[in-house]
Amino acid sequence: MTSTHAHDPLHGITLAVILNRLVAHYGWEELAELIPVNCFKSDPSEKSSLKFLRKTQWARDQVEALYVSTFA
Repeated sequence: MTSTHAHDPLHGITLAVILNRLVAHYGWEELAELIPVNCFKSDPSEKSSLKFLRKTQWARDQVEALYVSTFA
């Protein structure tokens, strides 16, 4: 029996882990250039960014895609 999550590179990884790894790799400034959203540009913090990403699917999709292309 195969798992439906077997081919999902994000399975088991929280949004907080994704964001923290991207910030550690790129930094807030470069992350804001790659994904131009205000929560990365203006006084960025993990808390405000997670709140925005949880409410805004298109931005979350971009963050997840960047994570997969960077670390997969």
